[in-house]
Amino acid sequence: MTGRFLLGYDEPSGRALYLGVFHAISAFNNAGFALWPDNLMRFVTDPWICLTIAAAVIAGGLGFPVVLELLRTWRRPSRWSVLTRITVAVTAALLVIGIMVFLITEWHNPKTLGRLDDPGKLLAAFFAAVMPRTAGFNSIDVAGTYSTSWLATDLLMFIGGGSRGTAGGIKVTTPGMPAFVVWSDGTVGLSTGITADTTPAGQILLVLLMFIGRTGPLTLGSALALKDRTRRYQVAEERVIVG
Repeated sequence: MTGRFLLGYDEPSGRALYLGVFHAISAFNNAGFALWPDNLMRFVTDPWICLTIAAAVIAGGLGFPVVLELLRTWRRPSRWSVLTRITVAVTAALLVIGIMVFLITEWHNPKTLGRLDDPGKLLAAFFAAVMPRTAGFNSIDVAGTYSTSWLATDLLMFIGGGSRGTAGGIKVTTPGMPAFVVWSDGTVGLSTGITADTTPAGQILLVLLMFIGRTGPLTLGSALALKDRTRRYQVAEERVIVG
């Protein structure tokens, strides 16, 4: 950012350095303090400023344990801990959802994205999706956004960032853990209303299939095959930071 302020905005070298250092610290610590009255709205279409600040916000918000692990094993996702996997997955999902909400809601809003070209809209929507993670910067007029965008912003602010990071909120692992549990063990009970009209044999078959599905085919198979045999394995367990 120092280079951008120096070369792109003709700031004196001393002030360019000050602006770069100040906003880098403010972004990484998710503080959101800017040195202009309109925050960062004047840089709404400048990817050098917006993407750099967004990257610092994301890095600070991931949490120090996750950042350190990614620095060591970023090429080997299979070796990531459960904490890192949940944090990265939920962070990416929230970013995608936030971007889509802002693009769909604000695309034609003349007070926000409507006045920008297509690349500018994408950049502004990405920036707007990153910042509610308790960072506080804004490159569009928040007062001019629609109520749907306010609701999305509130939800992103409530969740916040990763555990033991610089972001606030309830942390991404808090909604992430229940989501992963539901994903791995959720059952569905949809019916078209024909169950009562099936034969007794068909109803018994449905009951058996529901029982097997609820307990899990592997659990049932293990219970029938192993009986009293000593289990020679132990399921891997890991503690995850929540909140």
